[in-house]
Amino acid sequence: MLPGSIQISGETLSSAEIRDICESLRENSVRLLSLRGCQLSDRDFGRICRGVAESHSLAQLNLNLGIVSNINRVKQLAEALKTNRSVQSLFLHGSPLTDAGLALLNPALSIHPSLVALDLGDCMLGDEGINLICGLLPPDGAKSGLKELTLSANPGVTAKGWGRLAIAVAHSSQVRVLNLDYNPLGDQVAGMLAVAVASSRTLEVLDLEGTGLTNHSAQTLLDMVENYPTALRTLILAENSISPELQQQISDLLSEGEEEEENEAHEVTAREKNPWICQSNPSSQMVLVTSGLGESLLAETEM
Repeated sequence: MLPGSIQISGETLSSAEIRDICESLRENSVRLLSLRGCQLSDRDFGRICRGVAESHSLAQLNLNLGIVSNINRVKQLAEALKTNRSVQSLFLHGSPLTDAGLALLNPALSIHPSLVALDLGDCMLGDEGINLICGLLPPDGAKSGLKELTLSANPGVTAKGWGRLAIAVAHSSQVRVLNLDYNPLGDQVAGMLAVAVASSRTLEVLDLEGTGLTNHSAQTLLDMVENYPTALRTLILAENSISPELQQQISDLLSEGEEEEENEAHEVTAREKNPWICQSNPSSQMVLVTSGLGESLLAETEM
């Protein structure tokens, strides 16, 4: 277990345990709180939310698998997030949120000063919910927004909703990781996402596992990777009707791009260590684009 973390999974929590958790939150000794799949009363959930509101140390909050189970809990969480200023990652995967619940939560999410990672996978969202999420991906030059977004397994979203998201991703100056796995996207939506990836200067990871893609959309993605400069480094295409050959071609091209950037990084480092190294063309400029996210904000806790 990580220092400064409380991680409990699938247990029924007593009032005494809730009291201890809330005391730790108020003492600012908790960085990660995960109550994944736990059972607790509505009263105790309200106590947890008040503790979250008061905490200045909490960076990751995992309420996956049905913790936020009704509208009243959504309202309590929204109120907590309006006061809290420290939470960077919020996990609500597997909550029956629906578009109506997200509409209640969205004002708090949109004004939160630290939130950069959001998991709304399997939250029964539709097109209205996606429209709200697009507001959390502000365009270039606007306020800061999400860097990591998970929308896995929301089959109620239509092609229109995914198209709106693709436009938001294309113009976002922040988002680096986008997980859309296990949605019935199909080749049409994949084509829209290919355009978004080609336009984005920040998107590094795109998960399209189990999204109903075929060789047709894989060829579009291959053409995009081959012919357009992109920040993309990881494209997950497992459990689709795509030939292993096409998947390997895409993987090889992404790997080549990463190797080229690593070589550029080594050259820049060498110049910094030895300022007497001259370029053959002194007027040329090198643009360095580093690959990888470092330590992912979503890596410290399981779904």
